[in-house]
Amino acid sequence: MVVPNRDLPKRLPLLILKDKVLLPGSSMRIAVRDNASLRMIDTRLLRKDTLSSVIIGVVPRRSAKEDEESLLHAFGTASVVVQVTGTNWPKPLYTLLVTGLCRFRIDRIVMEEPYLIAEVTQLDKPSEQEAEIRKNADLTMLAEEFRLCSNELVNMLDGRVPFVSRLKDMLGGIPDGSLPDTLASIVKASYFEKLEILNTVDLIERFKKSLHLVRRQKEGLRGSHPPKGGPEFNRRMWKSNTKRGNMLVPKEPKRISKGLDDDDDNDDEDDVEELERRIRSADLPEHAFKVAIKELKRLKKMPPQFPEHATARNYLEWMVDLPWSKETTDKLDISQARADLDHDHYGLEKLKKRVIEYLAVRKLKNSLKGPILCFVGPPGVGKTSVGRSIANTLGREFQRISLGGICDQSDIRGHRRTYIGSMPGRILNALKTVGVRNPVILLDEVDKMGKSLHGDPASALLEVLDPEQNWTFVDHYLNIPFDLSQVLFIATANTVSTIPPALLDRMELIMVPGYTQEEKIAITKRHLLPKQLKEHGLNEKDIDFPEDSMKAIISNYTREAGVRSLERKIGGVCRAVAVQVAEATRSASGQAEKSGEQESKEQEADKPKGKSDKPADREAFLITEKFLTDALGPPVFESEVAQRLSTPGVAVGLAWTAMGGEIMFVEATRMGGEGKITLTGQLGDVMKESAQLALSWLRSRSTEYCLTSEDGVDLLERTDVHIHFPAGAVGKDGPSAGVTIVTVLVSLFSGRCTRSDTAMTGEITLRGLVLPVGGIKEKVLAAHRAGLRRVILPRRNEKDLSELPDNVKDEMDFILVNRVEDVLRAAFDDESPGMAQAISSKL
Repeated sequence: MVVPNRDLPKRLPLLILKDKVLLPGSSMRIAVRDNASLRMIDTRLLRKDTLSSVIIGVVPRRSAKEDEESLLHAFGTASVVVQVTGTNWPKPLYTLLVTGLCRFRIDRIVMEEPYLIAEVTQLDKPSEQEAEIRKNADLTMLAEEFRLCSNELVNMLDGRVPFVSRLKDMLGGIPDGSLPDTLASIVKASYFEKLEILNTVDLIERFKKSLHLVRRQKEGLRGSHPPKGGPEFNRRMWKSNTKRGNMLVPKEPKRISKGLDDDDDNDDEDDVEELERRIRSADLPEHAFKVAIKELKRLKKMPPQFPEHATARNYLEWMVDLPWSKETTDKLDISQARADLDHDHYGLEKLKKRVIEYLAVRKLKNSLKGPILCFVGPPGVGKTSVGRSIANTLGREFQRISLGGICDQSDIRGHRRTYIGSMPGRILNALKTVGVRNPVILLDEVDKMGKSLHGDPASALLEVLDPEQNWTFVDHYLNIPFDLSQVLFIATANTVSTIPPALLDRMELIMVPGYTQEEKIAITKRHLLPKQLKEHGLNEKDIDFPEDSMKAIISNYTREAGVRSLERKIGGVCRAVAVQVAEATRSASGQAEKSGEQESKEQEADKPKGKSDKPADREAFLITEKFLTDALGPPVFESEVAQRLSTPGVAVGLAWTAMGGEIMFVEATRMGGEGKITLTGQLGDVMKESAQLALSWLRSRSTEYCLTSEDGVDLLERTDVHIHFPAGAVGKDGPSAGVTIVTVLVSLFSGRCTRSDTAMTGEITLRGLVLPVGGIKEKVLAAHRAGLRRVILPRRNEKDLSELPDNVKDEMDFILVNRVEDVLRAAFDDESPGMAQAISSKL
């Protein structure tokens, strides 16, 4: 027994016990869940090392019934905290191992927040009790009788409990004055009987009451076996008495051997029973049901104070909450689905066509596994919102999982149950959230996952996104197969260059290009403008937004593939209009009030109510280009093509980026030197090789293009060439700048300017062939946004023109070429003599 070596502090923090009584000299594990006790543990036990910080007051409730008010008992037990264990996940739960020291009386509560603190008076001290027993003959006789009866009780356990010798040693080392409390906490006694022992301050009365409990325990052990050969009535009575607790049940000696009162909390028992009922009614598959029942049996044998108890319970709750068999019924109305998709999104015809195909096949064959669609396109074109629309069209639940920045495979596969705090991955977490096994799950930004020491999440997705494997997907936390075949996975990405090939092979790519100017105008009218009007408290009658003003915003203030910047600019216009409308309303209201004061009372009574609050005939505010300048500032983007191409040595190329297509100016200059080539603009290896290739091709034809002096000396051998790609802070790479660099060099050395309305893309070979490139649609749309109307393309890219909108194809001219000579003929208005001879000789 632990005894204090000094008096108790005058003030003690209080810990409230429910349905239990801690007596001096006994130990108990207490599960702490309430906020006040958790704050007390955090501030008094986990942050300090003084004696006063580990001694607390354990006080029972005045009533053990749950429906009555929780009132503090007048007496408590000062206890030393031996151990603190616990976890903060899934919810805070601490378990304290405390040992009772002595009784105290609560004088008054001095603080209620953040936890209870009371002024106390110590009622007994072990040293004083021992002195009283030695002086009082009656107490000495009671102590001897009590110890004799206790030894008889322990001897009766011999052969039933394997730790009787340790129990005897423990009782032998307990002082006489502490025997009543210690034995009362060991033997079987009700809550009120233990509470009465706690209330008994007089040592003689405490010995008598505890002796009664010990004797009753001895009688219970003598009758712990049913009578043999007696009437059946006696056998039933024995079972009934045992269940009611009138005598010790066979498991009781184990409790005595521990020296602790480990009565299970009623709430924990009810929760386990409720969990078992949920498991049996959850319609689990056979393999999952077997694992759940096995874990449930393990949970029942585990004390609630063990940290593993919370882990096992959390695992079973996950098993029950997962939708093993619950699913929604698809809406398979093809016509309605097409109408819904057209209503929600303008354009995106290729994407809508693929969704309609999926619905049609699903209608004909109900067992179709969910395809893995991957929408690839620049930001702001509606990839994520299309996934939500698909879920609404199908009538399925929708869940979005953002994969950007994930670098741990446990986010996909979950954590193994080897430590407290483990949990399933995001896939099963999404299924638990939606509550069905066939939702639409959007894997957003699948191209932005990384790697780390904790594994590669892209590799963990291989099993998830493989229709032939994901019907037996195994999460590390559950460690049993879960069927993902009915889930419709939709991935989004800005580029496929950063997606591993193995993962890319499991997905069906659907390219989502940028919008044309006409599509942006239609989207603004149908979606963006109504949304921004609603968000800024306006209505359609307050604003007159002509189409010319929309075009001005699109061309002068935004240059993007999507519509996010456009929506922000529309919002800026709406805010400026809101200021004008608010000022006009206030001015009109003030004038109405002023005129109302001048009118007579009769006229005021005849006026319609509310007439002066808001003018009835307020005109819509017209959005002009001047108003756009005042609201949004001067234009951000201006056409600089004609200005940049006014000197030789400049050409316009086309580039594809993750943000969509872009035009790219390529500049070149020359100077005397040793024939070196300098490249600037943060270029990658591919573009550097394209520049070297273009220069080599041109040098091989220096005579044909008049690049030699009168004495036949190659001018390029004593001329340094500097090729620059503006916007040097942006990295550039890709095999599509060869024809542009050749055109720039020919323009530089021939002194002729390229056409100001022409852009070009394509790669070349040393033999002068023009090779096809990718991203044709995005590049053409970028040229269209920049006001260019002629585009030079490789002839083998002619098939890609079918994806362009009809209005773009009608407004632009496409020159399809096979060789570099065709590019040069189309890039210049008037050819130099050398160029004319070279080109005519090739025809």
